[in-house]
Amino acid sequence: MNKGTEYYRRFRETGDERALEELIRQYSDGLVLYLHTVTGSYTLAEDIAVDTFALLGVKKPADKGGASFKTWLYTIARNLAISRLRREKRSVPLEESAAEEDAVDILERVITEERRAAVHCAMDRLKPEYRQILWLMYFEDMTAREAGTVMKKSRHAAEMLASRARAAMKEILTKEGFVNEE
Repeated sequence: MNKGTEYYRRFRETGDERALEELIRQYSDGLVLYLHTVTGSYTLAEDIAVDTFALLGVKKPADKGGASFKTWLYTIARNLAISRLRREKRSVPLEESAAEEDAVDILERVITEERRAAVHCAMDRLKPEYRQILWLMYFEDMTAREAGTVMKKSRHAAEMLASRARAAMKEILTKEGFVNEE
């Protein structure tokens, strides 16, 4: 049993508020960043993440135990995001600026920021499904099976989607002149 599952079980069975706080501390940042790939807005992503944790705290849904806690949590959040987007009849924006990261060395910061900007711009130009699968697999360290579960796809479909997404990402980065040094 992973820590997320254990904390949630403690919260559900005993009402341990510290366990819920620990879940929020462990998963909120990654959840917001993932939800940004779904919604295209950090503000909306933060709102939905709060709604997700509120749902856990108030309704205390049962974890079906078929996947890891993180996969289950992200699936709930994705479903809430899709419902919210449908309600608001919003379309996912294709472009949004990348966040800056402070660094001590100016040259290193500029190089790092250029790479980050190229990746974020390329991610923003991908189809929404491609953005989601790449985000889950590379930024959230999920397996293809877990990412597929979140996105309601089979493992095979998720692997194919990831392969196509990587190819599309490579094509965009190559056109932009980005060269992988590894």
